Amino acid sequence: MVSTGETGHAEAVQIEYDPSLVSYEKLLTVFWKVHDPTTLNSQGDDFGTQYRSVIFFHTEAQRKAALKSYQDLTTRRAFREPIVTDLAPAAPFFPAEPYHQDYYNNHPRFQL
Repeated sequence: MVSTGETGHAEAVQIEYDPSLVSYEKLLTVFWKVHDPTTLNSQGDDFGTQYRSVIFFHTEAQRKAALKSYQDLTTRRAFREPIVTDLAPAAPFFPAEPYHQDYYNNHPRFQL
């Protein structure tokens, strides 16, 4: 149903991490590098609101860090076009179908 673009959902990744091993700020750096945050409702060949660029935050500290990161990149004009990434509170997360799980390990040609 998400592929219809009518549910309001976004295709997203939920990351569980250990802050003693990696900081939230480092995860934000990776986020900005692995996709195009300047295209509205699209990524690569995929189009629709479900492909919008968005950071879902769980805490006020995450919201502030994401906003700071966004503002820093905007001030530095890190991208040729304006960033259109949304910042939104996290809502319930629904896992995708099994064939979408562990995508990175199951599709080595896409590894960084």
